[in-house]
Amino acid sequence: MVTEWARKLVHIANLVWAVLVITSTSASAASLHSSWTELLSNHVKDGVVDYRAFKDNEEQLQRYLDLLAITDPEQLSEADQLAYYINGYNSYTVKLILDNFKDGKPPSSIRRIGGLFSNPWKISFAVLDGKTYSLDNIEHDIIRVRFSEPRIHFAVNCASKSCPILISEAYEGATIDAQLEKSTREFLENPAHNYLDGEALHVSAIFKWYKEDFNDGPLSFFLAHTSPAYQQSLRNKAEQIRIKYLDYDWSLNGSTN
Repeated sequence: MVTEWARKLVHIANLVWAVLVITSTSASAASLHSSWTELLSNHVKDGVVDYRAFKDNEEQLQRYLDLLAITDPEQLSEADQLAYYINGYNSYTVKLILDNFKDGKPPSSIRRIGGLFSNPWKISFAVLDGKTYSLDNIEHDIIRVRFSEPRIHFAVNCASKSCPILISEAYEGATIDAQLEKSTREFLENPAHNYLDGEALHVSAIFKWYKEDFNDGPLSFFLAHTSPAYQQSLRNKAEQIRIKYLDYDWSLNGSTN
């Protein structure tokens, strides 16, 4: 009973803090994600997430989530709205992992979360603008529908090794185009996720799962979002290139020991 009351008091204190931040900053987009950036810069290195460190700072994460919960994205610019939803997806994914620690350890895979007839992406637990969503709702019903931006697939993070990395800073409306382009290029040119072997371009399964978002196909997307040298290597064989899809590694993108 005492523990439950203590938890409720902490939650109330976090909400009060969030309201004060919103009031004092007029919900400025520039300050909205500063706490998330601090957590990421401290606990994510080259895409490897230190979930135990996040667990130790769970209260700070919760304060950030409480801030997202009372922020009205409609008051933000379109670019800031996109940053809001990407950061919301990523931060709640981290929260989901933290909520499923057992014996002081995170799950070995996000896919181990959920019941027999559900999966982690369909659990309704993420509160944004006072409404409760699942991760699938945020990605498929909001981000993909509202923004028509295929590069988001290289920004939202599914807590898995084959997923595009969780970068060590929040996405921000003022810089989001450059951030999306950087995240996309680094993923496309990373041989652990995509590579050219002879006349076969081996690509992430992301291009198969979301092929409707890449209307002109993977090759065209690679030619638009990779470095000039990489593009030239593709153009040299463009007419012969065959697309092959790689298996996906769902292992957690951080230590499970």
